[in-house]
Amino acid sequence: MKKQYNIFILVLLIFVSCSKEFTKLAPISERNADNFYNTASDMEVAVNAIYSTLKANGTFNQSYWILQELRSDNTFWDGTGLAEEVTVFDKFSDISTSNITEAAWTDSYLGVSRANIMLNRIDDIDMDNTLKSRLKGEALFLRSFYYYNLAVLFGNIPLVLNETASVEEGNNHTQVGASEVYSQIVSDLIDAETALPGKSSATNGRATKGAAATLLAKVYLTMGEAANAEASLRRVLTYGYSLVSDYSLLWGVDNEYNAESIFEVDFQGGLSNQGNQFTNQFHGVLSQSVTSGQRNIPEQDLIDAYETGDLRFAASIDGVEGISTGYTIKFGSTNPYNDDDAPNNWPVFRYADVLLMLAEAIGESTEAYGYINQVRARAGLAPIDATTPGSFVDKLLQERRVELAFENHRWPDLIRMNKAESVMAAQGKNINGKLLFAIPQRELDLNSNYSQNSGY
Repeated sequence: MKKQYNIFILVLLIFVSCSKEFTKLAPISERNADNFYNTASDMEVAVNAIYSTLKANGTFNQSYWILQELRSDNTFWDGTGLAEEVTVFDKFSDISTSNITEAAWTDSYLGVSRANIMLNRIDDIDMDNTLKSRLKGEALFLRSFYYYNLAVLFGNIPLVLNETASVEEGNNHTQVGASEVYSQIVSDLIDAETALPGKSSATNGRATKGAAATLLAKVYLTMGEAANAEASLRRVLTYGYSLVSDYSLLWGVDNEYNAESIFEVDFQGGLSNQGNQFTNQFHGVLSQSVTSGQRNIPEQDLIDAYETGDLRFAASIDGVEGISTGYTIKFGSTNPYNDDDAPNNWPVFRYADVLLMLAEAIGESTEAYGYINQVRARAGLAPIDATTPGSFVDKLLQERRVELAFENHRWPDLIRMNKAESVMAAQGKNINGKLLFAIPQRELDLNSNYSQNSGY
């Protein structure tokens, strides 16, 4: 059953790309700070607002896949004209005035802002303590998730943990290093995991202990703290997840919230601002009805990466005439009710990712290969071990690449494992030192405290 988040909520502090201000006091209803955030119901609506930001163009509806998949060696787009705004990310010729990176910054901080407002006010509300604890846990998880993406994409960013009271205050924020951001995320996720419930039908589309522990492990791996990542991942093994028997049963509306699903972004077509546009942009047939066309095409290098007999290939990729490579992404393709209004969820975390991260955390060993081979067996492939050609990191990256293709893991994986420059060079692309994206020029213009990332 699809869960629809209530998007008619109060937003006191919105990061608006067309504004000349860092923040804008812009309530979208007649509610305001004086008559809202007073009841348990208000708090539930406020948390739903944090979730709704996951469906924005600057997050999962567009920017995140451009910056984390198209940026990598997995996909490309060769459009011209207005489409050049997308293709520059594949060519590493993007600039600081890109609307796509600005949207990623703006919408991610919108999620942070919504979380801060709720967290700063909920302790003053007279409400059931169990509900209060859960809602705080959800807000901490979501804020951590937005900050994880911001740190991976931009590196040195402002770390704002309190409700911003004025434009002047917002314009005086300072950047901190990604390591400080990750440390804060770790602290918040430890609290979130304690407060959140386990997986059940009631938690579909919402944060759980498993989601918090999975993100925590990913952050620990990014920080180089393998032992802590291992401990977090071993907890996930106890939270009731399992691989689905058939890889193709991961995708499509009928397979959402399956046994493997740890966290998904919930989209629903046919309702205002609830459907997704990436289905059209990924699938070569569906995109023909959209003027912008297909924007995310599998690289031939990815096509060649699938081993003979890998069942994941047919479940992930279609052959389509008229597309530049002859291939298009399935990704649970569903004919949308209207253009850019598909009901498919985005799978953020799933159990196969946990098994592969656990192998990464443990390091090359019989146990680590055992977790990798669980994933390979589902794909119909023979096991690998230390005698299989290639380094352990290369074998792990290969498995993550084909298992998690198109799910926004590839670029962060390459960065985390120090493989971005060599992998992209092998594809004939000079990344020009751009391991991070440009801090949006608008933010630099508004705040003299900020400095630009190298390469821009």
